Amino acid sequence: MSKIQLSFTNEFSGIMKTDNGDLKIGRGEFLPYPLLMGALGSCLYSTFIDTVKKMRLDFTSCDLDIEYEKRDEVPKTCKLVVIKVKIVGADPEKKERLQHAFKLATEYCSIYNTLSQVSEMQYELDFE
Repeated sequence: MSKIQLSFTNEFSGIMKTDNGDLKIGRGEFLPYPLLMGALGSCLYSTFIDTVKKMRLDFTSCDLDIEYEKRDEVPKTCKLVVIKVKIVGADPEKKERLQHAFKLATEYCSIYNTLSQVSEMQYELDFE
């Protein structure tokens, strides 16, 4: 079983400790929703790259920009998540296969699927 450790002061200031290092959490540091969106992007990219390798596709780099909107009512779950993906250095003839690989990644990424239970999820792919 995986684990993390969180330690906080009596204010919203703390540290998340993992086997790979520490991360400061709180006001003026990393906040919960950016951490969640970082987890989403990381999980989605990891799933995408696994799919790309299985499909024997290739590209040079990939950037993900994630925008999100929270609901006004409590609990303030995500209302909308938009993921803008830029894939650089891909063979133009393999664009459709890479689009399919990304669609599969959205189906298999556990964090994407978890968030999709409460939020509208959208993505856009752009190739350079």
